[in-house]
Amino acid sequence: MTHQWHENLPIYKQLVIKIRQGILNQLYPEGSALPSVRAVSAELSINHITVSKAYHELLDEGLIEKRRGLGMFVKTGAKETLLHAEKSKFLAEDLPNFIEKMQQLKIDKQEVISQIQQLITENKHD
Repeated sequence: MTHQWHENLPIYKQLVIKIRQGILNQLYPEGSALPSVRAVSAELSINHITVSKAYHELLDEGLIEKRRGLGMFVKTGAKETLLHAEKSKFLAEDLPNFIEKMQQLKIDKQEVISQIQQLITENKHD
């Protein structure tokens, strides 16, 4: 779990994002245990309080649960919750920003559609 940290976002927030991505990408499947706070702290050379803060945010979001004496586990339904949130964010924020950038650069929608279709075709072969 090595990582490059960015100065523009608190480390605990970056860790939250990394774990969310891990849940979406099945690195942390539903029902699986997350690494202990101490393990993450040692592996990433960050303060254990930072890791705890990240885990508490994920608890508050309902993505993980604490099992007494066992640690933190990914909750059932976490991936679906994240997919729904990410889709909503994409449609509400990312797509309008993308369209605004297209208009700013005077890119025709047919050109974008063609490029998307080409990229999808290329990705099917990977």
